[in-house]
Amino acid sequence: MSRVKVCGLTDAGNARLVADAGADFAGFIFYPQSKRFVGETPHADLFMNIPANVKKVGVFVNEKKDKIIEIVRKYQLDLVQLHGAEPAGFCNDLRLKGIMVMKAFGIGEDFDFDRLTDYKDTCDFFLFDTQTILYGGSGIKFRWERLEEYRLNMPFFLGGGIGPLDVQKVRNIKHPGFYAADINSRFETTPGLKDIETVKTFIQHFKHI
Repeated sequence: MSRVKVCGLTDAGNARLVADAGADFAGFIFYPQSKRFVGETPHADLFMNIPANVKKVGVFVNEKKDKIIEIVRKYQLDLVQLHGAEPAGFCNDLRLKGIMVMKAFGIGEDFDFDRLTDYKDTCDFFLFDTQTILYGGSGIKFRWERLEEYRLNMPFFLGGGIGPLDVQKVRNIKHPGFYAADINSRFETTPGLKDIETVKTFIQHFKHI
């Protein structure tokens, strides 16, 4: 099955349209320095508008554990994406609270995939994004050939600059661990608002609907 996560949603109506367009995961960023920050006290409609078959993902960067747990429970999130320098023990602590965890890693030419070994029993998914000074949303790809170096059994999401014209290139990735495509900044009209027709077309072609 081909799966798609649409990240960086900030508007309840737009988020519902993304879900209706066929997204499998809806991402909400709780990092104040992001251009797609949901805000200190986002309205519950942003999350309650998402149907149950679409998993809600909260994105955090070096956030306090207690605050993550509080937000997960308040907004009934299905999965936490940790996009900072969180150690394996931090991930494991959240899982012990019954929270599914995805740990993001920025992939550059000097990235050592061996460092993932510490996380292999503490997460549910990895996310491979592009290494930049930002925490995601850069719109820049890393060299996807590097995925061949990844040999753990943990399923991964692929992010980092996937655009509307990349659908076939993403479909051609045959790595057994490839679980979902993660799209964001290159599908927007403005930061936080997705171009629904572009999202829908990508999902339909990616899933061969």
